[in-house]
Parts: sequence; structure tokens; C-alpha cells
Amino acid sequence: MSQESQQPDVSRREFLKTGAKAGAAGLTAFSGITFITNPERVFGANDRVNVAVCGLRGRGWDHIRSFARLSNANVAALCDVDENVLDRRLADTEKLGHPRPKRIIDSRKVMEDKSIDAVSVATPDHWHSLIGIYACQAGKDAYVEKPVSHAWFDGHQLVKAAEKYNRVVQMGAQSRSNAAIQEAIKHMRDGLIGDVYLARGLCYKWRDTIGQTPVSPVPAGVHYDLWLGPAPEHAFTKNRFHYNWHWFWDYGSGDLGNQGIHEVDICRWGLGLDYPTKISAIGGKFMFKDDQQTPNVLNCAYEFKAPDGSTKMMEFEVRGWETNHEAGIGAGGFKSGGVPAAGLGGGHQRKRAPDTIGNIFYGSKGYLAIQGYDSYKTWLGPDQEPGPQANGHGDHFANFIDAVIAHKKQDLNAPVEEGHKSTLLVNLANVSYRLGRTINFDGATESIIGDEEASKMLHGAFRAPFTVPENV
Repeated sequence: MSQESQQPDVSRREFLKTGAKAGAAGLTAFSGITFITNPERVFGANDRVNVAVCGLRGRGWDHIRSFARLSNANVAALCDVDENVLDRRLADTEKLGHPRPKRIIDSRKVMEDKSIDAVSVATPDHWHSLIGIYACQAGKDAYVEKPVSHAWFDGHQLVKAAEKYNRVVQMGAQSRSNAAIQEAIKHMRDGLIGDVYLARGLCYKWRDTIGQTPVSPVPAGVHYDLWLGPAPEHAFTKNRFHYNWHWFWDYGSGDLGNQGIHEVDICRWGLGLDYPTKISAIGGKFMFKDDQQTPNVLNCAYEFKAPDGSTKMMEFEVRGWETNHEAGIGAGGFKSGGVPAAGLGGGHQRKRAPDTIGNIFYGSKGYLAIQGYDSYKTWLGPDQEPGPQANGHGDHFANFIDAVIAHKKQDLNAPVEEGHKSTLLVNLANVSYRLGRTINFDGATESIIGDEEASKMLHGAFRAPFTVPENV
């Protein structure tokens, strides 16, 4: 199936004509395509939400399996620009005992399907917000993987689209639906460890070298221009494609935005604050001479002003090689299944200790540590006596589907508004790192203060016709 067959032939004249009539006719027009916005669907007691999953290779397969096991959801369509992956996942879904979903290459075609109620986005980062915006404009709800944006502007516009079209939009932050992590946050709100003045996020995840790969022909079945989407044009290389795209600025945001967004989100959630006033990040890429652009060691510092005028601090750190465990995280002291034991981003596998993935909160009466997405421990008083601890469970996908059926955005555990604020911390730190200077930020206007170059970088740039709309 060719890429062209997946895209409607809409002339500029016809696009402008239909776009001008969109408001009156119930149409949504953007990127050269006109969608019919569906009437609001009211779900009956036995109805299932028809979900289309976009992006199928790694995390997308988790999406398929997670929705497939829910009695109130139906994996109705699969979409990927790599037809090899697409056909494999269609067969895999059938092996789960489910009917074969619809086969779609271009995510914009998903929006034209009136039978689709919700879109689940597990593509590379640079497509996350744009597909989410498409879904909102087409009258569909959206589950958008972390991070919800690749730059500030696309995330900001996704929040606006969710509000304008009254859509249910969730960020893929599983910890927000975990009972133990919810309990840990409540303990801090209730003052268990006193005045929390510092939150730390740890991403000590072993990453081997990705090596170097030359320019090569686009593999058969891959619609590379669609894969690039809003990213700048660039010749195809294997390292810029499956998974290793995480380590290139055009598509990903390094381990800060890959694994680290979970810990950044938990830090901000635990502090109970929205926007920092000052951001500084330093680091680099050590040991390896390869194609990777993003740092494998990164130290980020954020300053927040609390409503009472006090200062709160947040720190986040990426370590990509040898490290120690802190607060017992990853050292076997927690009963947790939430910390991956071997997740190399390319190169060879080797035996090693589990990663140190988690958070530590420091307060005037003790400290609290979270491991992965599902367990916490506390140590209280000057003698650091063991306090409350728990290991919990939760289903983030079920939370999304339940909210879609009820059409209650307030039922979401990780609404896009919160996802955008946490992803913004990732975007800001990467800007600080890349420019080599501290960033001052105004949360009221979501804007950088007195630094035009940083502001431009934070905004991001988007290649036509995959531009993020100014007016959603």
C-alpha cells in the first residue's frame, strides 16, 4: 500500500473553501485535510470504546495489550508508518484472540473514521501532541504517551484543543494511577515528612553506545516522510529510526524525556507546584564517540516559589553508565516490579545490577523514597526510623477508558494539563543544557524571561504540512 493512497487529494482551493465553511458545517480543517467532527457519543452499559493505536513497535504493543484486556475497550484500528511493524502487530492482535483491527498507515486517516472513539499515541515524541490535536479536532479522545510534547508550543496547543473540543486527554504517566504512589503523595500532603523542601528524580539507566550508522536507503514498507512528519528533513539512517530516535534532538529529548519524564512528573506532583522560576542544566555525552546527540549524564536544577512565598527545590539527574543505588532504589530493598532490569538503548547486552529509577523527597521530619512506578518507603526523625511503606497496583489505561465512557475529564489521573506542565520541565532543562545557561521563567504566561534565543528554541519548529496549528 503506497503512502499516497493513504492521503486524500485535496487541492489548496478546495481546502480553503471547505476550511472557510468548517464552523458552519461541523468540519475541522488542517494540514490539507478536512475531518467531519463526530456528534458526541453516549455510551450504553455494554458499549465498548473503539480505540485506534498509533505507533506500534515498542510501547505501542503495550498499548494494544493493555486496551485488549479491558472489557469496555476494543482495539479497532492499528496505525504505523512502517508497514512491516503494522502487519506484524495486526497478526499479534489476532493471536490475542481479538478480531483483526483496521489497517491504517497515515494517522490523519484515523481521524476520518467515524467509528473510532479514541486515539492512543505511542509514536516518537515529535508526533505526540500533533496526533493528539488531530484527535481533539476530529471529536475523539486521546491517550498520549509521555512526554506529551516535543516542544512547548505543541503541548500548549494540545491543552487548548482538549479544552476547546471538550475532549478527554490523558498523559501516559502510569504512576499517577498507582495506589501506592497516590498514598505516598497523600502522606506528604498530610505532613508525614514535614515541610518538603527538596524533590529529586533519579534516572540511572544503563545505556550502551549506539555506534555510528551511515546514510542508507529507506527500508521497503517504510513511509519515511510520514515518519519525519513535523521534524526537519534528514536523510535516513538506522540510528535515527527505531528506538534510537530518542537520542536525536529532532525527534526525542534524551533520557530526561524518555524515562525521566516519569520521575520529573512525580517530583512536581509531590511538591504540589506548577511552574519553576529558574532552571539550570549541565551535563554531556561521555565515553562514547557515536551518533547520539543527547547527553548521557545530565544534572538539572529547578527553583520553585510556593504560594506562601517559600522556595522549593527540585533536582533531576541522568546517569547512563556506572552508578550506585540511592535510598535502596534498585538495590533489592523494595518489593517492586516497576524498575526495569535491563533496558539498553542499542549496542550489546551485559549482566549488571538493576537500574536506579525513582524519586526521593526530603522534608523537615524525614524523607520518602519511591522506586519505579509502584512502591515507596519512608524514614522518619533524626534516627531515620522506618515509617509507612507500600507496594501498589493500578491500571492507567482503565482509568482513561472509564473517563472516556463517563466523559468526565476530572476523573483522569494524569490529565493533559498536568502532563503539559511536567513535560515543560523537560523542555526547559533541555533548552538550558543546549544553550549552556540558566533560564528564568514566568509561569503565568508560560514564557522565558529576557532570552529570545531560548524562547525560540522552547517554542520549536514544525515542518509543513505537519505544522502545529496556531488556531486549534
